[in-house]
Amino acid sequence: MNTPFRLTDRAAARIAEIAAGQDSAALRVAVLAGGCSGFQYRFDLDREQAPDDVVLEHGQARVVIDPASLDLLAGAELDYADELMGSYFTVRNPNATSSCGCGTSFSID
Repeated sequence: MNTPFRLTDRAAARIAEIAAGQDSAALRVAVLAGGCSGFQYRFDLDREQAPDDVVLEHGQARVVIDPASLDLLAGAELDYADELMGSYFTVRNPNATSSCGCGTSFSID
């Protein structure tokens, strides 16, 4: 299956590390209305899966995304950054026309 959302190796490794020992937990990636630019990304560990969720697997990592969020994430890539100022998941989203300085909020036209 060709998926419109991808994980980098760094993101997959970190997800697998976080979820290890969490009883089959997956990282849920969601896009919610709100934030300073109109939409915001949300990341949670989730053991539940809705029937219409899309499940992505990359190595030992599992990511679940609801269909509405997946529409806004088409062609996007989830990465993990480990920098001096902190470590965090980041989304490179070609649909975002602008984003705020926090990196978790974006807008589309």
